[in-house]
Amino acid sequence: MEDFPCDVIRNFSIIAHIDHGKSTLADRLLELTGTIQKKTSGNNQQVLDKLKVERERGITGLEYSFVGLYFWLMKCATQTVKAQTASMVHTVDGKSHLLNLIDTPGHVDFAWEVSRSLAACQGALLLVDATQGVQAQSISVFHVAKERGLEIIPVLNKIDLPASQPERIAAQMQSTFGIDPSNILQISAKTGKGVEAVLQAIIERIPPPKGVTDKPLKAFLFDSLYDRYRGVISLINVQDGILRKGDKITSCHTRKRYEVTEVGIMHPEEVHTGTLQPGQVGFIACNMKESSEAHIGDTLHRTGEPVDSMPGFQPTKAMVYAGIFPVDSNDFIKLEESIKRLTLTDRSVTIQRESSTALGQGCRLGFLGTLHMDVFRQRLEDEYDANIIITAPTVPYKVIYRDRTVMISNPTEFPDVTDPASKVKEVQEPIVKASIIHTYPTEHLGEMMDLCFSHRAEDLDHRYLDSGTALSSRAILTCTLPLSEIVTDFFDQLKGRSSGFASFDYEDAGYRASNLAKMVFLLNGKPVDALALIVHRSAQQNIGRIWVKKLHKVIPRQLFEVPIQAAVGKKIIARENLSALRADVTAGLYGGHYERKMKHLENQKEGKRRMKKFGTVELPQEAFFDILGSKGR
Repeated sequence: MEDFPCDVIRNFSIIAHIDHGKSTLADRLLELTGTIQKKTSGNNQQVLDKLKVERERGITGLEYSFVGLYFWLMKCATQTVKAQTASMVHTVDGKSHLLNLIDTPGHVDFAWEVSRSLAACQGALLLVDATQGVQAQSISVFHVAKERGLEIIPVLNKIDLPASQPERIAAQMQSTFGIDPSNILQISAKTGKGVEAVLQAIIERIPPPKGVTDKPLKAFLFDSLYDRYRGVISLINVQDGILRKGDKITSCHTRKRYEVTEVGIMHPEEVHTGTLQPGQVGFIACNMKESSEAHIGDTLHRTGEPVDSMPGFQPTKAMVYAGIFPVDSNDFIKLEESIKRLTLTDRSVTIQRESSTALGQGCRLGFLGTLHMDVFRQRLEDEYDANIIITAPTVPYKVIYRDRTVMISNPTEFPDVTDPASKVKEVQEPIVKASIIHTYPTEHLGEMMDLCFSHRAEDLDHRYLDSGTALSSRAILTCTLPLSEIVTDFFDQLKGRSSGFASFDYEDAGYRASNLAKMVFLLNGKPVDALALIVHRSAQQNIGRIWVKKLHKVIPRQLFEVPIQAAVGKKIIARENLSALRADVTAGLYGGHYERKMKHLENQKEGKRRMKKFGTVELPQEAFFDILGSKGR
């Protein structure tokens, strides 16, 4: 490692939308530098995609998706959920360079992963598909990179395809990003055409990191993994000084001390080097046993040689919450243990125990988004064989009382705002600034705008990205939307109305006051806590009617009539009656007086009245699975 001072080191990432060829380009770079062997059959090794869910779904650049839509995503195998690193050695004119590729997720759910990955880079490749053009997620990550001062190298991929339009897409990149078309590299990551020029541009255009060997050790912790045998594995970027195996180091954040037991680089698997020099990116293992001790953005220094800590990161904020319950209530302890083990490798998930009268013991988990939630669910099922039920996703609301402000993410805890005794002054909901990009035929633009307005969009605006005809121009539509509206069926409808060609991205835009209320569902007059929803007043009638019809279909008939009601406060806004099963109590009567039959029928009627008064209705599991569908628009 001593052979690679700062001036021959390049730390970079790849910014790309789904299916634009990010993993394929990473494979070509690794092959051209001799880091991995070239595959003789097929071109898609996906070296950086290490989880099963990553290979199946191509999570890093995924567009926003929900349960039931993943048949479309199974084709997408491009990038990763957890950012990975890979170190390569490339020789130019007899001089060896150390290239560190630090992977960045592209999906909005993993924006926090993006920010901390880019913090360890000095440059980035902006990869755009020459057939699809600029997409929404590429724009958001590009701006994050520019704000951090990274050198951007624009790259057009898939120029070998018959449908590619490199000149037109280059013009889009110029209008969207302000990039000079003459600086855009044109490549085919699949065939390898032009990839050598990418390596050359990385060395020539991306500045080397700055670091001094003689200064005290200063290392930036930008990611962590968990190994069941070795404990926490930290990915670090050495800013100054030299880190060696056996060093005693201290965390600036926790002040805890550790002994470094392993030091190395990812090449692309772990290669032990014994030391890491300034500017280099690698991994360390030490006697750190809990993932909570590895704070992303922390500064590590040699014990007894304190340094000024680097600017850290704000802790992740959960934006979507859901209750997770075992199908068999006896499996709760096993489920809780599985969740805790899984969160060792995904510390952005928050956990809190909760209890439901309908579903029993469970956990309420907080996620970065609905995609993050569904990835976590699939990993629970794949890796721990869990059989679970997930309640409807909700977002954190801000309830402002006369004397305090409370954040509420569980609908059962939401106050009755219609009751003056609740002392609620105002309820605020999280909003986002959304961007939709699509090649809009005229009729599609109207449908996109109608979709946004039906989901309570405000500040709607649009502009064209290129000079195509009015009938077929790429346009970007921006608006502000309540976060609760896009964690349900928004993306599903967007894909349907745009014939699958629209891309969607959003960023946090704070909170705003809203007219919200809690909707509860009553079965035979008794509320079912697991079905509680927080809805906007403008949609409560529609949602209430559709949901009681859903419940009417899945609840089995009882021996007594069951009213299914949706209520907001004390007002019933929708109702369906589930008719009773009726046994023929007069079937065994042959002859006799008419009053004899009536006596049996009256006894039956009285029995049903008593059952309706004291009887309970068991809600089957199908009802909860049905919740994961749409919100009922």
